Amino acid sequence: MCSSQVSVARREAALLVVDLQHDFLPGGSLAVTEGDAIVAPIAKLMNRDLFGVVAATQDWHPRDHASFASNHPGRRPLETVELFGYRQMLWPEHCVAGSAGAALHPGLPWERVALVIRKGMEREYDSYSAFRSNLGPDGTRKTTGLAGYLRERAVSGVFLCGLARDYCVRWSAEDAAQAGFRAFVLWDLTRPVDPGSDSAVRDALAQAGVAVVFSEQLRAAS
Repeated sequence: MCSSQVSVARREAALLVVDLQHDFLPGGSLAVTEGDAIVAPIAKLMNRDLFGVVAATQDWHPRDHASFASNHPGRRPLETVELFGYRQMLWPEHCVAGSAGAALHPGLPWERVALVIRKGMEREYDSYSAFRSNLGPDGTRKTTGLAGYLRERAVSGVFLCGLARDYCVRWSAEDAAQAGFRAFVLWDLTRPVDPGSDSAVRDALAQAGVAVVFSEQLRAAS
């Protein structure tokens, strides 16, 4: 437990809720262990009126998406393949556009969300981050427009929660910091695909300039 507090100036702060969708929760095709444990605390945080902007992401894949193991004959989920110069993890089919598994969890107050970024819609390449896609065939990472949206709203700090800690949350936090925002991962409001990755994720976030904090530390700026 952490006792030091993190001051949140509402006008300058955004909460980013990452991929709280049925397929990443228990019973889903790519379930994250204890993913459902963060739903109620995130709902409570969203209702605290700490943030000037609340945004969310939603994986939204075509059925023939390049990250699905089923689209690589002879390959199994959690194997990797070479894709545009990087190692692409192959996943079970998940969050197929329009499917029940792709739906956002109904237990969150989505009426408080100003913007939902759908990602992973291109067949040829994956997209973990809320801010940019993974590398595509032209060797670039395409932006989602989220950074510009937040700047137009005068946001300077981004607080991230959701799933999964070692993939979409991590990549989104790193890109937030690279885009010039103060980035904070709400560690207790995330869960990883691989629990053994926690030490490496913490190191990577620190190297990127991302702070790891806990929801209990948040307080409104006086």
